[in-house]
Amino acid sequence: MPETQEGVEFDEMGICTACRSSEEKMHIDWTVREKQLRTILEEAKAKSGNGYDCVLPISGGKDSFFQAHVLVKVYGLKPLAVTFNQNWVSETGFYNLQRCLEVFDLDHLQFTPARSLVNRLAKKSLDAIGDACWHCHSGVGAFPLQVATRFKIPLLVWGESISENAGRASYSCPGVKFDRDYFTKVSAKLTAQEMTSAELSARDLHPFELPSYEEIEKTGVWGIHLGDYMFWDDERQTEWIREVYGWRETEMEGAYKGYKSAECIMAGVHDFTCYLKRGFGRSTGQASVDVRNGLLTRKEGFELIRHHDQERPEALDYYLKITGLSEAEFYDVMREKKLADLKTIDLPIHPKGKPNAERLVPFVEQIIQKHLHQPDPRVTRDQEDN
Repeated sequence: MPETQEGVEFDEMGICTACRSSEEKMHIDWTVREKQLRTILEEAKAKSGNGYDCVLPISGGKDSFFQAHVLVKVYGLKPLAVTFNQNWVSETGFYNLQRCLEVFDLDHLQFTPARSLVNRLAKKSLDAIGDACWHCHSGVGAFPLQVATRFKIPLLVWGESISENAGRASYSCPGVKFDRDYFTKVSAKLTAQEMTSAELSARDLHPFELPSYEEIEKTGVWGIHLGDYMFWDDERQTEWIREVYGWRETEMEGAYKGYKSAECIMAGVHDFTCYLKRGFGRSTGQASVDVRNGLLTRKEGFELIRHHDQERPEALDYYLKITGLSEAEFYDVMREKKLADLKTIDLPIHPKGKPNAERLVPFVEQIIQKHLHQPDPRVTRDQEDN
């Protein structure tokens, strides 16, 4: 991983956190870790009585689909599935989430912030944290915790470990333990209170407030990542859920794989802002993993990076529309967010070669546009009969 990755460290031999973690992973006794996981889940089942055994935060993405399989099919738990809907759900993401709920027979709670609130937060987010996605970073942490405390379900079960690929932690030094402030520390950066402004009141941001420390302590809420207890393999798991359960991939902007963040139309904008700030995007992370795993040569990795990381995402058009920013204003903000070490480097950007395979408009908006002002289907049917 590049030295501009947040939190990455290099040892005395010049080896980064991600590579050290990858090597550590090969020496972990995963049988012992699985026994620890089994103990945790069995204790949760024993304490839950007639209630839910745990909270399962899901989006319909590849990880949450696999989490559901592990909890329901392997360990026999009854989780309460919880979704923070960022209101940017793609058609593929809508299908995958509904398929997940059906195939694993899950009870489900979902929260969706209002469209105008999402649009205002997307604009504020760019200047505040240097990407468009504060509301998602914050919401995926806050809403499951709100559910856990209100329904008194102590255990939350997440998927991939932060030690897996990010380069910000290793299995021997996980760095960031899951707690109330986990998502603030690793992604959101700012609390709901810190995001208030003339355009965003405390009342607007109330859904993103975290439960108090007292509420967390009273309920005994805590969380685990399955990737800390079982050997995590994105490629193999994705192939498996696709073949066994019908999970779907799609074209992902800024990436050469079709599965990461497939539930969101705006993932390409998120990764493009990372490129503009730090000089690398999603494909750098993917290629780094594939080179470490022997699936690519370094030369092949760099070729993929140059093609995908540097590509202007089509979803940027939607982002500019909902925020009212011009493209020049967008780039002005991102120049301010650029790391100091990159200020003198002119990062290349090239246009996308062809339209995205999937329409980059929230699927719910597509449904509304399709049916708005359409005639009563009975009228259409009767006219066709005549």
